[in-house]
Amino acid sequence: MPPTISLLTDFGLQDEFVGVMKGVIWGIAPDVHIADITHAVPPQNVLHGALVLGRAYRYFPAGSIHLAVVDPGVGTARRGIALRVGEHTFVGPDNGLFSVPLTSGAPVAAVSLDNPAYRLPTVSRSFHGRDVFAPAAAYLASGVALKELGEPVTAPVTLEIPRPLRVANVWKAQVFLVDGFGNLITNLTEVDLQGQTVAEVVCQGQVIQGVEVTFGSRRPGELLAMFDSSGTLSLCVVNGSAAERLDAGAGTPVEVRVA
Repeated sequence: MPPTISLLTDFGLQDEFVGVMKGVIWGIAPDVHIADITHAVPPQNVLHGALVLGRAYRYFPAGSIHLAVVDPGVGTARRGIALRVGEHTFVGPDNGLFSVPLTSGAPVAAVSLDNPAYRLPTVSRSFHGRDVFAPAAAYLASGVALKELGEPVTAPVTLEIPRPLRVANVWKAQVFLVDGFGNLITNLTEVDLQGQTVAEVVCQGQVIQGVEVTFGSRRPGELLAMFDSSGTLSLCVVNGSAAERLDAGAGTPVEVRVA
C-alpha cells in the first residue's frame, strides 16, 4: 500500500497552486494517497504553520510523508529539506516549519534537496512547492531513499517556540493559534499543569472562573475555558468567537491562576 502524503500550505484554495502540486505528485506517484491538513495558514506565517503541523502529523499512519510549504524565503539561499523524524517524513523549506517534530526527541535524519534528478526539469524562483518539494515527496513515496535526494544536513532550522512560565501560583501563557471558530488556543497544556487545579483564567481583562469539560457546559454566548482535543487550554465562546469577544489573537497574554 503506498504511503499517504499530507499537504499543508499558506496558498489558500482560490488559485491553482494546491491542485498543481497534487498533479505533480500524481504524475510521479500515481497511486499515492493525498490528504489536506490545511491551506489556510496565514500568508508567510511560518510559526503558525509549524504549530498546526505539530498538532496534526501524529494522527497520520507511520510512514506518512508530510509536505509543508509556508515559504517567505522562496528563491533565496534558504535550502529545501527532507527529514525523517521517527516514523514520519517531512519535506519543505528549511525555515523552522518542522520545529515541533524536530524537538520531539525522536531520531532525526535530514538531507538537503539538491539532487536535480528529483526535481522538475525547470525550477522557478517563486514556486518551489511545485518544482522541488512536490517531486521530492512523490519520489520518496515511490521508494527513493532519503539519502538520494541530497547531502546530509546536521542542523535543520528550528524556531524558538515560547513556553508558558509559572510564577508562584500563576502561569503566564499566551494565545498561539486562533482556529476557524474563533477559539483562542494557548501554549499551556494539561501536561504543564501536572494535576494543578485551574482557579481562573484572565485574558484582556476578562476573568473566567475555572475550566469546563466541553462547550455544552455553558449556555450559548457564554465565555469559557476548556482543554481542547489536543490537551491545550483554549478560550471559547459557545456558538460564537472568543477572538472577537476578547479582541485577541496570536501573542495575546493569558494568565492562569492555579489553586
